[in-house]
Amino acid sequence: MSDAPAWRDIPQATVRTRVTVPLRFADGYATTARVLTFDGLVDGREHLALGLGDWERSLGESPLVRPHSECLTGDVFGSQRCDCGPQLREAVERIAVAGGLLLYLRQEGRGIGLYAKLDAYALQEAGLDTYEANVALGRGEDERDYTAAAQMLLALGADKIRLLSNNPDKAAQLQAYGVEIKERIPTGVHLSADNLRYLATKATHTAHTLNLPGL
Repeated sequence: MSDAPAWRDIPQATVRTRVTVPLRFADGYATTARVLTFDGLVDGREHLALGLGDWERSLGESPLVRPHSECLTGDVFGSQRCDCGPQLREAVERIAVAGGLLLYLRQEGRGIGLYAKLDAYALQEAGLDTYEANVALGRGEDERDYTAAAQMLLALGADKIRLLSNNPDKAAQLQAYGVEIKERIPTGVHLSADNLRYLATKATHTAHTLNLPGL
């Protein structure tokens, strides 16, 4: 990205454990992931990399990669307030077909944590949008940092990737840490009556690549 920050050096991480995990989603879709853990991640959190499809072969090319921030309410409980669960489901299948990596990042609530995210939900019910609510809590609009994601990719030799994301900040941060984005590929638009305002705010406020009606 031409507007990305200048490249910055980051500590090297190493792969800690590799284990095969069969996956099955609520709609019946099933696949197998090679789940990798790491030592040396800068934030000390337990992030995971899921190798999907012919992921090891893809490392020599430009693997399809989605950095997916943890969302307990959406990923596990199927919350309709966001599009996180459907994005996760979509990403796993697309990456399994193409070969690549899903990075599951422990950054709940755009980095502010689960309880604070639910506090922000209460403020949204009072009329604030998703970014205004974070700020009203004294937090940043988006506190996610993708240094650890870059460490994970570089530890696996994935220094050139095709990024499956609507978020331009992910691309800018990864490039700043030495991961070349060969292509940005948007996810689908998972629209519901309950998340329309949330998605519209992401599109207008932070330039997410979302093709929404009326925008």
